Amino acid sequence: MKAIMVMFDSLNRRMLEPYGCDWVQTPNFQRLAERTVTFDNSYVGSMPCMPARREIHTGRYNFLHRSWGPLEPFDDSMPEILRESGTHSHLITDHYHYFEDGGCTYHPRYQTWEISRGQEGEGWKADLRDCIPIPEMVGRSDGPWNKENLPLRYRQDWVNRFYMQNEADMPQPQTFAMGAEFLRTNHAEDNWFLHLETFDPHEPYFASQRFRDLYPHAYDGPHFDWPPYRPVTETPEQVQHCRYESAALHSMCDWYMGRVLDLMDEYHLWEDTLLIVNTDHGFLLGEHDWWAKCAQPFYNEVAHTPLFIWDPRCGLRGERRKSLVQTIDLPATVLEFFGQPLPENMQGQPLRDTVANDAPVRDAGLYGLHGGHVNCTDGRYTYMRAPINPDNSPLYNYTLMPTHMRGMFSMDELHTTELAEPFAFTKGCKTLRTNAGSWLKAHEFGTMLFNLQEDPQQEHPLQDPKIEAMMIDHTVRLMQENDAPVEQYERLGLPVPAKV
Repeated sequence: MKAIMVMFDSLNRRMLEPYGCDWVQTPNFQRLAERTVTFDNSYVGSMPCMPARREIHTGRYNFLHRSWGPLEPFDDSMPEILRESGTHSHLITDHYHYFEDGGCTYHPRYQTWEISRGQEGEGWKADLRDCIPIPEMVGRSDGPWNKENLPLRYRQDWVNRFYMQNEADMPQPQTFAMGAEFLRTNHAEDNWFLHLETFDPHEPYFASQRFRDLYPHAYDGPHFDWPPYRPVTETPEQVQHCRYESAALHSMCDWYMGRVLDLMDEYHLWEDTLLIVNTDHGFLLGEHDWWAKCAQPFYNEVAHTPLFIWDPRCGLRGERRKSLVQTIDLPATVLEFFGQPLPENMQGQPLRDTVANDAPVRDAGLYGLHGGHVNCTDGRYTYMRAPINPDNSPLYNYTLMPTHMRGMFSMDELHTTELAEPFAFTKGCKTLRTNAGSWLKAHEFGTMLFNLQEDPQQEHPLQDPKIEAMMIDHTVRLMQENDAPVEQYERLGLPVPAKV
């Protein structure tokens, strides 16, 4: 048995032909949908990047207990379980967050791994010369445009681009080239899992010119392919230009997805190879008058994700599924495919029967970000429960790995540390509990309820006490099943279950 997970970061469901998009050119995703089962009700869980990847390893929500961070010592890792059971697990990625303080324990769980460099201004090439060309950019300097005021990360991005003069030099093509090498080398071997992951189409939307040429349009404004995380203040022309830049990168992802399909055809991998094509979340490109993610509530443009699965055991293709599934189900699906028992604390469910006959695996699911709204959907309604206090308090991090995205916990944070009693999933280990400040303004948005069937764009919040009570029941039950810290109920103004 063999399995391939092709993972894109920030792949927008609404920019793919199989999900109804009629202007972004993604013929290989359409081809993928014809060869797989397409899920219409797939949702995120823990947000954003590394919390989502922790779910792909552990199959359980983690956003209620800590912010962005590494795998914990007590976590059960799907690729590590495969490795220890004799299935070779291999990671190929250009996702640089794996190699920062807040993600550094993920890649060693695989038996082997490979990387390519240069995404999103990561610290790759050292070139201090003034001759690096840096154009005027939208929203990337303090005050009037001056490249001397440009934050170092954005300058580094242009340094990296300077060393990518050809498409083959870019991280995504290099990542897929390594994936092709793996498949050419190992297609006739048995018992392996390939996790092939690119940071694209995450911003900045750095695509080669042949894909940008697919979207000709008149634009003579400042360079704009890296939207900020804030409300939209740009002109309509700038917004549309940025959408075209995103479309170009989606088309580039589509082309390289097609190379994977070509190799599966060439080596007849459809006969015995599980294929999962997924993402961690979507992205706002001006919808709801916002850019990006995290700063605002997780509207469906972010939370409702594309998902495609080919399972050779049932051999179904070209069909669609309505059952509610989430990121936490993916590691359970891989483990079940290889005949491995699921860890006791895994909340996700194998999707074998959902692929085969749309068998449901849950009636509702949670999703969110540490310190933000706690969201719940049953597929028809989405409930976004806001914190009742402006500072999102009370809020704590529970961890044995005190790191944030790009650094360690501060001394001020560590000075508040105390030992907390074990959670159900920490295998008897106490964790460090630290005060967790939050830059989010979730309280300002308030609690919202939407009927997704009648209001799919989530423009008209619903006022219905009966439906809200039903969604609160779902939320509290799922929080309890996740062994959520008691203060999370207090933070959200929810009733505390008796057994918490």
